[in-house]
Amino acid sequence: MNAPVAPTLLGQQLISKGMLNEDQLRIALHEQSLCKAPLGKLLVKLGFISENGLRDTLSQARGASSIELGNLQISPDTLALVPETLAKRHQLLPISWDAQTTSLVVAMANIDDLVAFDALRAQLPSQARIEPRIASHSDIGRAIEQHYGYELAIEGILTELETGRLEPGHLETQREEYSAPIIRLINALLADAVQQGASDIHFEPEAGFLRLRYRIDGLLKPIRVLHKSYWPGMVVRLKVMGGLNIAESRAPQDGRFSQEIRGREIDFRIAVQPTMHGENIVLRLLDRHKGILPLAKLGLAPRQLETLKLMSARPEGILLITGPTGSGKTTSLYSIINHISHEGINIMTLEDPVEYPMPLIRQTSIAEAARMDFASGIRSMMRQDPDVILVGEIRDAATAEMAFRAAMTGHQVLSTLHTNSALGAIPRLLDIGVLPDIMAGNIIGVIAQRLVRKLCVHCRQARPANLHERRLLKLSSASQDQLFEARGCTACAGSGYKGRIAIMELLRVDSDLDELIARRASMRELRHAARDKGFEAMADDGIRRVLDGSTSLNELMRVIDMTERIYHATH
Repeated sequence: MNAPVAPTLLGQQLISKGMLNEDQLRIALHEQSLCKAPLGKLLVKLGFISENGLRDTLSQARGASSIELGNLQISPDTLALVPETLAKRHQLLPISWDAQTTSLVVAMANIDDLVAFDALRAQLPSQARIEPRIASHSDIGRAIEQHYGYELAIEGILTELETGRLEPGHLETQREEYSAPIIRLINALLADAVQQGASDIHFEPEAGFLRLRYRIDGLLKPIRVLHKSYWPGMVVRLKVMGGLNIAESRAPQDGRFSQEIRGREIDFRIAVQPTMHGENIVLRLLDRHKGILPLAKLGLAPRQLETLKLMSARPEGILLITGPTGSGKTTSLYSIINHISHEGINIMTLEDPVEYPMPLIRQTSIAEAARMDFASGIRSMMRQDPDVILVGEIRDAATAEMAFRAAMTGHQVLSTLHTNSALGAIPRLLDIGVLPDIMAGNIIGVIAQRLVRKLCVHCRQARPANLHERRLLKLSSASQDQLFEARGCTACAGSGYKGRIAIMELLRVDSDLDELIARRASMRELRHAARDKGFEAMADDGIRRVLDGSTSLNELMRVIDMTERIYHATH
């Protein structure tokens, strides 16, 4: 984004607002002297300020209005005034058109772009007025893809592949990436997956066709069936993007790449698996811009939030987050790290791989080539004067030993473990080889979690609970006899659900539980002792979310084992 004011003036304005310091400005100006990029764009790229903060500062300096593009409704007639190629080339979006006054309100990332204004005037009637509004670069990118859409682009590319004729919309550009329809098809599918909020893209070759599915809110959703003749070219393109060996088709391969989509950088992990019908490819999408949530937005009950803040405030010991793959453990870990991070402490992480780069955090990826695993990485980090260490996962005895050694020597350690419940972490650690005497006094607490789909607020439907449901949920008062269920509308693509929320159980380990752990108490003893101190099981938290209308009972039963409660409710 270009700055509408002189770089020094912009920097001084940001400093006067407390959004920037002198050292950061000096770094950005030095970087600008090397690459000649706009100062505002560099400040955002370096992570010194947010795009929204820059947008608001620029609008005040220039005397122009800024605009939020998140929930705008733009008429098709207004969009038709500006071709999609022009909107993407100059990072602008038509907002509203007044035919009586012949004025167009347009959101722009750079309101000093004279070429963009000339291109716009060429599309509009003579004497038309253009009223610019400042918006951030990424917001405009997302809005362009949202309003112009990808479905038509995909259909056009498929038509071109089938007929061999180039679609009219692509005759306007001669850029190399538009010369091959397979390249444009892959780009359009990636952008479509990001727009639909997919976490994974599955390319699945069958005997006579290619199946394409997205994982959205934890469930796979069939998207398209393509002719199998397209697949060899798509495989080559995906392998090239991921830096894989295109000549190897009989061995599994893994890689990663990044691509700017909807105005923001998206990371993709690619995994190739040979099958009897060809190479199966799965892409994992990682959107860094929406990965870190404040603790208050994790959906915790007030008591749970208080407990979590109490555990994260303990200066030494190990805090574990448990759950299966895809249960949101990493998101919760980063939320805790983000909550405790400040300039007065040194936080270091060891991950496989680093998923969300964060300021002030020293982050390291596991490197097999350098023979650095979790255990050796922790040993090295302890010589870096850390206060907090995040270990991606405790997988084996060596990692567990080093993690507990760090916890015993005055460090706070955060990590994940694969167990089904918070209390299940104790026998799991014993199974790995951690001695009870080592565990006792060094475990801050354990958080177990799952992700359930959230009911669409636009179409969820209330209904009275039946007798079985009242017994299952232990409802007693007449005011709690209303449940919500999924219905389906255009906002949620007919599924009845949109987004996911975490269902958690938090176990804070105190001196009484430490004593039970040290003498290898049974799970029954541990459970009773925890419940006496207010511990609530994950199912209890799930029932809370059912009663407040966040999710449905069917969705809760799909994710969390409720069989014991169902048995007691029916007997």
